[in-house]
Amino acid sequence: MTARTLIDTNVLVYPHDRTEPEKQRCAIEVLDLLATARIGHLSTQVLAEFYNASTRNLSPPLTPLQSHAQVQHFLRTYTIFNMTPQVVLEAIRGVREYQFNFWDAQIWAVARLHNLSVVFSEDFNVGATIEGIHFVNPFAAEFNPRTWGL
Repeated sequence: MTARTLIDTNVLVYPHDRTEPEKQRCAIEVLDLLATARIGHLSTQVLAEFYNASTRNLSPPLTPLQSHAQVQHFLRTYTIFNMTPQVVLEAIRGVREYQFNFWDAQIWAVARLHNLSVVFSEDFNVGATIEGIHFVNPFAAEFNPRTWGL
């Protein structure tokens, strides 16, 4: 993998989801490869969403302390981009021009404003490229993290 990649929340949550063993395995592999290649990036929005989802939506959920420790790990492992007024304005443009929902538009806006070429997520129109941002579902059957982007 060589493309600078923004990681969406679902990729961070699946390593802790015991109900989805295949996605759990895949997410762990993808996150490890992105970290090793030093091309994985997160936004503060994704960190907040991870904390919320991991303490509320998993069965069993992470404890607040466990989720906090995981967020600290992400802060040490990946480049983090802050939510800024420019991101909000660009996200609004994404909603208006591409009919993204606002939260997904913020993900796209962070990638676009920071010259990241890929978003890893299962929530977007997989395979689409919008203003240079390519959306990849790392959980798709045809996705191979070991050969992707080489």
